[in-house]
Amino acid sequence: MSDPQIDAHGRLRHLLTLDGLGRPRLTALLDRAAALREAARAGHLPALLAGRTVVNLFFEPSTRTRTSFELAARRLGALVVNFDIASSSTSKGETLEDTLATLEAMDSDAFVVRHKENGTPARLAAHARRAAVLNAGDGNRAHPTQGLLDLLTIRDHKGRIDGLTVTICGDVKHSRVARSDVHGLAALGAGDIRLCGPSALLPAATEFPGCAVGDDFDAAIAGADVVIMLRMQKERMETLPGLDEADYFARYGLDRARLARARPEAIVMHPGPMNRGIEIAPEVADGAQSVILAQVANGIFARMAVLAELLQH
Repeated sequence: MSDPQIDAHGRLRHLLTLDGLGRPRLTALLDRAAALREAARAGHLPALLAGRTVVNLFFEPSTRTRTSFELAARRLGALVVNFDIASSSTSKGETLEDTLATLEAMDSDAFVVRHKENGTPARLAAHARRAAVLNAGDGNRAHPTQGLLDLLTIRDHKGRIDGLTVTICGDVKHSRVARSDVHGLAALGAGDIRLCGPSALLPAATEFPGCAVGDDFDAAIAGADVVIMLRMQKERMETLPGLDEADYFARYGLDRARLARARPEAIVMHPGPMNRGIEIAPEVADGAQSVILAQVANGIFARMAVLAELLQH
């Protein structure tokens, strides 16, 4: 079965998931992001997207991701339109496909789509005639640019991904970030991927072949090179019997004592926004091993790389 992300010439046509992209293509995107970062630092960032129009279609609120995409596009010279979903025709019954066709007819070149339902970006990509579709997060399925920025951050600080032990802790079952991270880490040769959280918030082990899945965080973090903490939604925690915020932090929060079980040079990551004192202690979030702000900065360059790959012809 052909990959709907790849065109007939083998070029990246859309970015919907990291699953199946493969090591060479992922490495090329990371290399391009690093090159754009160096160009920006040197003050020589090229206007690769001059004359292009990028439309942000966010059906879920996400100030961080939308801002990152907007900055990435603008800094490469594109015109950016933030589509007002609340006052759009979709609120009056127009289909998403018709909305996309209308905007595409206005010479839009790319659509950055975030939606609560799995598969919505892929559904729109199937109806796009010439514009590219970028998945900015759909349901619990995928968040590919978050995966890319996480991979870039790991590579920056560890020098490689091959053979690393990576622990991901939190609400893995509902996390699109965890899925994209796992797809990217596996493709780039991570040696040991461990998924940890309360049993009710863990996926079936069959969904993540090759990963260790368990609810003992102390065991999962032992000897880890990279620790990725996931945001815990407070409303979801209320559905877990006998596990309030204090209990969750005691069992699954990352504090200094627990981090000491990882390798001494381990790095700490979080996709944000953080719930300090629930998922992560403030002294760890702001500590020497934290690369959380580096993730934020790398998000712009990872999204620049994808936009340039899709739109620069």
